[in-house]
Amino acid sequence: MDVEWSPADIAFRDEVRAFLEEKLTPDLAHAGRLMTSVYSDHEASMAWRGILHERGWAAPAWPVRYGGCDWSLTQHYIFSREMTLAGAPALSPMGIRMVSHAIMKFGSDEQKDYFLPGILTGEVFFCQGYSEPEAGSDLASLTMAAVDDGDHLVLTGSKIWTTHATEANWMFALVRTSRSERKQQGITFILIDMTLPGIEIRPLVMTSGEEVQNQVFFDQVRVPKSGVLGVIDDGWTVAKYLLEFERGGGAAAPALQVMLENLTSDAADRTLPGGGRLLDDPYFAAKLADARIRTEVLEILEYRVLATVAAGKNPGPASSMGKVISTELSQTITELAMEAAGRYGRAYQPHVTAPGGPIAEYTPPADGYAGGQPWQAVAPLRYFNDRAGSIYAGSNEIQRNILAKAALGL
Repeated sequence: MDVEWSPADIAFRDEVRAFLEEKLTPDLAHAGRLMTSVYSDHEASMAWRGILHERGWAAPAWPVRYGGCDWSLTQHYIFSREMTLAGAPALSPMGIRMVSHAIMKFGSDEQKDYFLPGILTGEVFFCQGYSEPEAGSDLASLTMAAVDDGDHLVLTGSKIWTTHATEANWMFALVRTSRSERKQQGITFILIDMTLPGIEIRPLVMTSGEEVQNQVFFDQVRVPKSGVLGVIDDGWTVAKYLLEFERGGGAAAPALQVMLENLTSDAADRTLPGGGRLLDDPYFAAKLADARIRTEVLEILEYRVLATVAAGKNPGPASSMGKVISTELSQTITELAMEAAGRYGRAYQPHVTAPGGPIAEYTPPADGYAGGQPWQAVAPLRYFNDRAGSIYAGSNEIQRNILAKAALGL
């Protein structure tokens, strides 16, 4: 495998760096570097989306005909890595990385013409309505009812763990339109206008103190059937396709590599109580090396997935593999970051960070005082948020079952 970049790749890297130097303001970089989860501060994320869209780089992995970029795999990798290195805010994945692909494959021309341009600009901002109080990783057990009433489906029930429901103006959801012997049948995939009467949103406070996720209640909400994606009662087919993009199809390795590089630098500056650097501690250094090796393995897997997506195909079971590796590796890195943060990692100082949502019931010090460095304040919040990584998008236990069946034939 040729690991050297060509002159054209180097020129592209320099182009991306020049763009970042010109357009990534200190405020936006601050929001990106001090993220406490996979979600940036919402206002910073939307502002950065607008800048990227103006350049034509908001959704580079999309097909060119819909606004994507005709880039090589190396260019996609370079772009992702340079964005992370510069501290650019992350864009919400719900529209660009997830439902957009389902709309491209299953949507009508009218749906494509309305939603895809809006997703690029941010005028259409999606949240995801999958999980319910009694249906999480076993998603096919969902019960939220959608009753046929002429040109509408009437929705009653609730969705939970709905990220950015308070900011979203659209939801893509799975609803129960009929019942049969197989619970995967009778499910419909539908796009819901969040301004419709009968929708109530209640924020949920996470262990990090952030209000990013919500429970959404539907009381006789009338949704036009024009919002159905695919065919009524066959939404499971759409959902399976979309989940492969949620669980894979992106590039997590560059961000994890940057996290490891920053962690290495932080550990080199951390002096142990008995003297010497934390980075020189053999036990810590061994764990750091193991994380680096696992990140390199993930990088190769993501190259393969990106090649599949670039060829117009869905990533298949490789997405489950990537989801398991990336989320568990991120958990490992945040654990090491907590170890490196030392006593400052035990302090709750969200006012120093750039969380993905409001902080509930927290009053920062009047003088803004914070102990330690900003990265030490970020460490505990990222640690708490990353505990959910092996659960969301289908628990890692479910992913291993998928791999056992689809990849190993068990």
